[in-house]
Amino acid sequence: MIETFSQTLIDADDTTVRMLADDVELARYVYRPDTVQFESPKPYLHPLRTRSGRLVSLFRPHDHVWHKGISLALPNAGPHNFWGGPTYTRRAGWYEQLPNNGTQQHIDHLAAPEGAYAHALEWRAEDGSLVFTEERRITTTILDDDAWALRWETALRNVSGDEIRMGSPTTEGRENAGYGGVFWRGPRSFSGGEVLTVDGLADAEDLRGTRHRWMGFVGKHDGDDASSTVIMADLDETPKWFVRSGIFACLGPAPFFDEEVPVADGDGLSMRYDVVIADGASDTERAEGLIAAARAEGDAR
Repeated sequence: MIETFSQTLIDADDTTVRMLADDVELARYVYRPDTVQFESPKPYLHPLRTRSGRLVSLFRPHDHVWHKGISLALPNAGPHNFWGGPTYTRRAGWYEQLPNNGTQQHIDHLAAPEGAYAHALEWRAEDGSLVFTEERRITTTILDDDAWALRWETALRNVSGDEIRMGSPTTEGRENAGYGGVFWRGPRSFSGGEVLTVDGLADAEDLRGTRHRWMGFVGKHDGDDASSTVIMADLDETPKWFVRSGIFACLGPAPFFDEEVPVADGDGLSMRYDVVIADGASDTERAEGLIAAARAEGDAR
């Protein structure tokens, strides 16, 4: 058991790390999932809760069973699908099920500071061949009585023996569907929620594929009509974003939205994301303050 600030990180068993503050389980990080190959097995954070205990994530929804809370998922990593389900290809002009659903496999625990969990992973193609190695660290921080943050840091290395061109369905020809990266799926009750940027509230359809320093999602809960806020920010302060609200709630900075990024054999690729989970609805001023605090705390750790 590792205690830090008002949090506790507990390696609960051989599959899961639990992250707690006071008597609330803020999140579970499942690093050894029991996922079928079709869903591209990968570690994930679910459930995610606010400091008051309200659920702000969704696991394996029937419309996209490969969506799992927050995960690092890449649909078009060269010929490989580390997202789950069918793959959008230019050849087919739509999605087709291919024998290319890869796996992100936990290999070993790594040393990490208090309040963090780190591990080494191998990304393997469906045939078992090694594509990437990764070192990943997830750090949790309490920001105030109503908000907490997690920082997701990833360092990938291409060990496939060939160049990997990182892309998305949009780089394969599907318009404005450049998803991929650290991706959050919100609960059903968040459908139709409000999307927030430094410029204020806007329609999710208008924001998809646009650049912003951060993006937030304000949704409502069934039962008591309470609201909660999820805010995300990328190390790159001008990423393009994938976001939906009307169909379902989801959000994520998409580093390969509409332009392929080649990664040579032996080269690395780093990503860092800050995520804030907060009780209550947020306006731009509050969201800006929370994400700034999350970045400052994360940089100081």
